[in-house]
Amino acid sequence: MRGAYEAQLAPADDRRQRILTREMNEYYDAVIEALRDYRKLLVFGPGEAKGELRARLLKKKQGDPVSAVETADHMTDRQIVAKVQSFFGQ
Repeated sequence: MRGAYEAQLAPADDRRQRILTREMNEYYDAVIEALRDYRKLLVFGPGEAKGELRARLLKKKQGDPVSAVETADHMTDRQIVAKVQSFFGQ
């Protein structure tokens, strides 16, 4: 049986989720703006943000400059540099 106040709790979660989604979209838009002149991007890292950024690029009709999306965890600065140089052939 549901508590009398249970239904009142759900809108707060929805509100928090909407706020988080709005903030993330603003963040992705700022990243997209900073990258607008690039024609080829390598996106890598942990989690789901890679795919979310790519989806936002497509939604904003910026084309798809993302050449590759790869999962990578806990890389050192040297590993990051080596990965980028290897991908872009430098």
